[in-house]
Amino acid sequence: MNSVILCGRLTKDPEVRYSSGERQMPIARYTLAVDRRGRRGAQDNQGQTADFIPCVAFDRAAEFAEKYLKQGTKMIVRGRIQTGSYTNRDGQRVYTTEVIIEDQEFAESRNTSSQGDNSFSQSFRQNEERPRDNQSFSQNTADAGDGFMNIPDGVSDEGLPFS
Repeated sequence: MNSVILCGRLTKDPEVRYSSGERQMPIARYTLAVDRRGRRGAQDNQGQTADFIPCVAFDRAAEFAEKYLKQGTKMIVRGRIQTGSYTNRDGQRVYTTEVIIEDQEFAESRNTSSQGDNSFSQSFRQNEERPRDNQSFSQNTADAGDGFMNIPDGVSDEGLPFS
């Protein structure tokens, strides 16, 4: 199985190009800075505490990246690792590794990202339609004040999976 999930921030705005051919498909490339866990990573790599992972999105996911993503945006992405190689101008073999994006989500809201807080996330998945009316979502989270939705009246604690 080839599956990867990453959470990190874009190092710069996505670079979007269009394929040639009858149907021009958008292709977005961006790099995620993904923090390493624990102290060991910093010691092993002379102070480096993040990995910089190249990501590629196609079609609708690329259109989304072009429209909504920018440098510093905190994202959660799911995809697959793809490796490849090519010969550069000097005749040397260059090996590549990148994540092909299947799903991508915001890891924090716009307001949260500008404040540096991480209270809840909004999401977009390329295989799902975006809800046209987020009024009920906004209203429920605003009522709670802490980013969590209130449990509606009439729901018993017995039916909840936690206590």
